[in-house]
Amino acid sequence: MAETEIEWTDATWNPVAGCSIVSAGCTNCYAMEMARRLAAMKMSKYEGLTRKSGDRHVWNGTVREDRSALDLPRKWIKPKKIFVNSMSDLFHPEVTDGFIEDVWRVMRETPQHNYQILTKRPERLADFLLSSSVGILKNVWLGTSVENEAVVGRVRELKKVPAVVRFISFEPLIGSVAGVDLTDIHWAIVGGESGRLARPLKEEWIDEIYDACGVAGCAFFFKQWGTWGKDNKKRSKKENGREYKGRTWDMMPAHTH
Repeated sequence: MAETEIEWTDATWNPVAGCSIVSAGCTNCYAMEMARRLAAMKMSKYEGLTRKSGDRHVWNGTVREDRSALDLPRKWIKPKKIFVNSMSDLFHPEVTDGFIEDVWRVMRETPQHNYQILTKRPERLADFLLSSSVGILKNVWLGTSVENEAVVGRVRELKKVPAVVRFISFEPLIGSVAGVDLTDIHWAIVGGESGRLARPLKEEWIDEIYDACGVAGCAFFFKQWGTWGKDNKKRSKKENGREYKGRTWDMMPAHTH
């Protein structure tokens, strides 16, 4: 677990390492390059998780369950928002149900924290929760990533999930999600892509989500423009900033404990 610069959380916890590409939002995933760097630093957990493809490294599908990392949240006494598996996906098909249950046990036994679980596989998340006995935890927020219209069906899958907080990460937002229904979704995070291969973000795509949040009463969080600013010019992520409609948007879901 580590402190993080991600604007909507306080810390990251990675009991799983490694992943695989499932949709267009994965193409420039920062975790692939980070895994390569950590492997180069001889961190065994991240060795052999990527392969070279052209001038970059991509996931090779290897996934590791790291039992040595399971108890890390117990050492954090001060309450934190914890992003679970920033370097992977807890609901990747190679992660066993038994290991997911162990993660749930740790979250249950550390109620001082709010855990944020984000997956691109909400159908497995729904199946797991509806078929297991882990139950609904008040300190666990469950979300899915949606980058464009092609995967907006993930929102429908997430609505099947029993949870006190359901959230959508529209990041990297690389296309329109016009007409998305955020009923029964409590929080929406929106952000553009960053990095040398970043794809543009259009303001009208943000508008669609902002308006949908207003209709559904969903908290709206604008994370960043990324590499491409609202004027469609490339700059550093810092230069483009986080302002949308003349202000920053840091709304959080109403449910906290």
